[in-house]
This record gives sequence, C-alpha cells and structure tokens, in this order.
Amino acid sequence: MALEIERKFLVRSDAYKTEAFRKTEIMQGYIASGNGRTVRIRIRDDKGYLTIKGPSFDGGLSRYEWEHEIALSEARELMQLCEPGIIHKTRYEVQAGDLIFEVDEFYGENQGLVVAEIELPSLQASFVIPEWLGEEVTGQKKYYNAQLRRNPFLSWNELVS
Repeated sequence: MALEIERKFLVRSDAYKTEAFRKTEIMQGYIASGNGRTVRIRIRDDKGYLTIKGPSFDGGLSRYEWEHEIALSEARELMQLCEPGIIHKTRYEVQAGDLIFEVDEFYGENQGLVVAEIELPSLQASFVIPEWLGEEVTGQKKYYNAQLRRNPFLSWNELVS
C-alpha cells in the first residue's frame, strides 16, 4: 500500500489549459465513504479503477491509497452500486518543474469549481508554483471529492466552511 502525499489548491485562472500536456474525462462514484475512508470507482476515458483510501493525517497532507485497474465493463457495473452523487470532471495534467499538477474542472452540481493537486515525493518536497495557482486548501474536507458528492459546490454559501 502506498502513502499518497499531496497538496490541494484553488485555481485563479484558466491559464493551466494552455500549459496542459494531457486532458481526460473522469466519472467517479463512491461505494462507501465514511470516517475518512473511501472505496471509489473511477472511469477515466476508457479505463476503470477501484481505489481504496484510508483516513488523512498530517493535516490532510497524506493518506494511504491502494488502486487497481479493472475492466471498463466492471467499472460501469460497479458505478450502479455507488452512493448518490457521481462526480464528473475534466482533468488537465500540467508539468511544473519535475512534478505534475492535476487540475480538475468540475461539472454538474460542482460546476464552477476548479482545484489543482500536486503529489509530492516527501512531506518536505518543494515545488514550482504556477501563476494560475491560488489559495491552498489542503486538509479542508469540503474540497474532497467524497464530500463534494454530498455537499456540492453549487449549494455552498458564505455560511458554509
């Protein structure tokens, strides 16, 4: 099982689109989510994935993750078992120095939300900060995909934190 170390940011402009070297469509649902643990099904273009994540620690900076590619037909079948609130997004991959930002542009009930994540090789790793990168939201649970399916971006207001 791998330790995933990542930081999450809001995005302040769409300049990342011209810098992206890859763009993919993602649909994902959650078979189970609770107590910081998730069992996720993802369809990314023409591939399926089953992912299990453990609870976050280090202020939301790291967590254990296990992922396995599954047949697309199996992923489509398992999507039928998911909790309500399927996430639909386009992911743009942008090189920044030696690392890659994954920028997710959300649709449906999360339309208007754009979040960038960078996976780090260590807790102390430094990285290039692109001009389009905004406020850091690492560890803010409302930006987790599993939370966005329950409390979508379009339902937020100033009173929601």
